[in-house]
Formats: sequence, C-alpha cells, structure tokens
Amino acid sequence: MPGPPIFVAHEFAAIHTPRLVLRVMTSRDVDDVHRYMSNPEVCRYLLHEPRSRETVAEKIAEWSRMKRLAEVGDDLQLALELTTPGLEAGRVIGHLYFKLTSIDDLTAEIGWTLHPDFEGKGYATEAAESMLAYSFTELRLHRVIAELDPHNGASVALCRRLGMREEALFREDLWLKGEWSDTGIHAILRAEWLARPSS
Repeated sequence: MPGPPIFVAHEFAAIHTPRLVLRVMTSRDVDDVHRYMSNPEVCRYLLHEPRSRETVAEKIAEWSRMKRLAEVGDDLQLALELTTPGLEAGRVIGHLYFKLTSIDDLTAEIGWTLHPDFEGKGYATEAAESMLAYSFTELRLHRVIAELDPHNGASVALCRRLGMREEALFREDLWLKGEWSDTGIHAILRAEWLARPSS
C-alpha cells in the first residue's frame, strides 16, 4: 500500500510566460508596486488599506527573502514583470501570492493583485495558469485554492476561466475592513485541472 504523499522542499526559480516573468521581488520594484498598492480601488478587496511607498519598500524587503517552499506557511510574493518589447517592458504590473497551506494534503493557496491599467488583458490568467501548472507538475501538489470576496467580480471570473469550482464558506474570523465575511472559495483538484479542455 502506498505511503502518505511526500512534499519535497523547493527553491523557487523564475517562471516565464509569453508576456511575463514571475520572479521574486527586488528593491528595484518599489515604485512599480507602489503605483498600484497605493490605489484605494486596488485595495478594495485586499486585507489592507492603501500603502505608502515606505511601507511597500518594507514589504518588498521582506518578500525578496521569501524564495523557498518547505514548511506550512511558507509563501511567495512574485512580481509580474512585463517582457513584451515596448515602452512598458520591465515594468512590474502586479504580483502573485502563493502559500503552502498543508503538507499532509499537498495544498496551497493562490491570489493575485494587478495594476488597473492592465486588467482585462489576460495577464492575471496567464500568471495564474503558469503558477498552477508549476504547482501540480513541479511541486506535485494535489489542490490549490483561491479565497476571495464574492463581490470581486474580476477575480471570480478569473477563477471560473481557470476551471476552479466554487464552494461557499462562512468564516467569522475573516473580515475585510468590516465589510464582508462570507467568501467564495474556489478550489481545483489536480486531476481536474490538468485534464481540463484548453480555452
């Protein structure tokens, strides 16, 4: 009889997509990240208020050291850097959050934040799809979840495009600035996602 699943500690390396590179943040990213993290509309569905440049710099200094997934709670905050030729090449347009939540169940959580100027152009889908492929093939996880405010229509739509199934959840401990506590949990199982028809 096979034993329990085994998670092997993993050092993150950059992921390249057709238009982006997903990489660990550096101090050079502070201005780009501050452009969207200081925007009240961007922070509307996040667990924090708009951030000052100083706070963003402190966060990025912390995130730049987060490169390894080995234990429950380890997470990555990955810059979404444009690579397509043009004036915007090299700009960080958002970031992707990825956290190891269970080694026994081989589960992680994913989330994303994007500058409003780049919404609706497929960048979040491109980044999330590449991270999911990495999760299930490189990390050999069984499930990735995205926990989000059900009023965040853009993220709900992205989860559906990715083939995530929606599960309702009520958590008294989860409040976003006192506005909501019932969330939509979008979960995908490895076999379902890898076998899904391409869109």
